[in-house]
Amino acid sequence: MTQTFQPSLPDYRGGSIVNLMASVASAVGGDALAPYPPLGLLPPEELADARNIILLVVDGLGLDTLLRPGNGGNLHRHLIGKLTSVFPSTTASANTVFLTGQAPQQHGLTGWHMFFREIGSILAVLPLVPRHGGPTLGQCGMNPAGLLRPHPLADRLPLVCHQVTPAYIVDSDFNRAYVGTARRHGYKNLAQCLNLVSDLVRQGRERQFIHAYWPTLDATAHDHGIKSRESALCFERLDAAFGRFLEGIAGHDSVVLVTADHGFLDSPPDHLVDLKDHPGLAETLMLPLCGERRLAYCYVHPERCGDFEAYVGEHLSERMALYRSRDLLEAGWFGLGPPDPRLKDRIGHYVLALRDDWTLVDSLPGEKRHSLIGVHGGLSAAEMTVPLILARV
Repeated sequence: MTQTFQPSLPDYRGGSIVNLMASVASAVGGDALAPYPPLGLLPPEELADARNIILLVVDGLGLDTLLRPGNGGNLHRHLIGKLTSVFPSTTASANTVFLTGQAPQQHGLTGWHMFFREIGSILAVLPLVPRHGGPTLGQCGMNPAGLLRPHPLADRLPLVCHQVTPAYIVDSDFNRAYVGTARRHGYKNLAQCLNLVSDLVRQGRERQFIHAYWPTLDATAHDHGIKSRESALCFERLDAAFGRFLEGIAGHDSVVLVTADHGFLDSPPDHLVDLKDHPGLAETLMLPLCGERRLAYCYVHPERCGDFEAYVGEHLSERMALYRSRDLLEAGWFGLGPPDPRLKDRIGHYVLALRDDWTLVDSLPGEKRHSLIGVHGGLSAAEMTVPLILARV
């Protein structure tokens, strides 16, 4: 609906994290991940002879962070190119790609806060708790897999699969649902994470795929900003540990891939749009905002669509771009091929994509608001572009 916004879009036809997983699946003789072709940057035959394929996902490691002055080193030395994330560029949507081999078009997860029509509730999807608080779905006696209907990639790969992830989420309802038959291993810190992977490589006697996930850079960037000294130190620790890790598994016929679910940008406090300051917009909505601070799904009263569009156009168009959700679905922003039938219920009637470094928030009555400096989920190149690192050892 807005013509001047120039988004950085996913390249599902051969340049995204989905295509990376298609290359991995094809290399090990798994099911083709149609309609997603293998990654142009990494044909499957380049992985076909490795006994160990290791994928390390560094949450929040955008390409521009890796290329920032002073961030050279072990990771940068093995950089082979760039990938796009998916739409939206956020953990719930993008990390699920590595677990399923599917884009949001098929796996149906569209952001941190999602409206599930099946249960009439907005959930924070990764912990599977209602936005208003309370116990998890599992604690309420519901089977999360029945709601999510996951298709774990590990169940479709004809080799031993492992997942190495923080101990606090390794047995979560979400993780158990999406990891499938992969063998789960929890860790408490970065050294333990890479030691676990090293042990699996050295002790393994058959071909295996090892997926490791490290979330600390993401958490640090949210709290302090991706350009902060704290994030720089976090990256330095990762880079040094990665160099020691490669030395430790040398000679074990392994390919190590490192990438990320999304990148980051920093948003100053004065670039926050609070819905409470725009009652004329808030009164057009049927539900609280869903999605992310950088990309919001809006559920609008049918008779108020004109008012909604007019308000955004008159008061907020310099800070956010307005789209009809169905237009983005039809344009293939969420992926290729037939969508999950539930996807249309999870993207609202309209999408607000924040421009530049702006964010958008609302609050439930009594809800505690978290202050974030580093943000993601939007359509900037900083959020959408991630590195692909490859080391053969």
